[in-house]
Amino acid sequence: MQIILMEKVGTLGNLGDLVNVKAGYARNFLIPKGKAKRATPAALKEFEVKRAELESAAAAKLAAAQARAEELSGALVRIARKAGVDGRLFGSVTNFDVSDGLRALGFEVEKSAVRMPMGPLKTIGETQLEVALHGDVLATITVAVVAEQMKL
Repeated sequence: MQIILMEKVGTLGNLGDLVNVKAGYARNFLIPKGKAKRATPAALKEFEVKRAELESAAAAKLAAAQARAEELSGALVRIARKAGVDGRLFGSVTNFDVSDGLRALGFEVEKSAVRMPMGPLKTIGETQLEVALHGDVLATITVAVVAEQMKL
């Protein structure tokens, strides 16, 4: 199915690109989310009329994401978990936990934006993680997993 992209989509292309994708991907994900439209002659004409407006909106989103990335870069998220004497956690720290930690610091970040390439954290220590605020904007944060203090 041929579609026209209404915004930048990671692996497909940029705003205004005509691409061929599988019909299910277009019908079930891209079109309902507003990321694409079917590439009909009427839709192409409508897109050309709105192109400048869409490009300025995309530039505004990018600028806002870059401003948030500057605020977020270098943030230290401290997460306390129960751990054994060897430093291994009883459980793990996931992207949901990191997102909650950022929310406690005043940053609204979705859990899907937190990138954990090595999977959940399972040991005590500091780890550098990336937060994807936009397709082109990444912020690096530090997550410090510490042992929870025993209560007597």
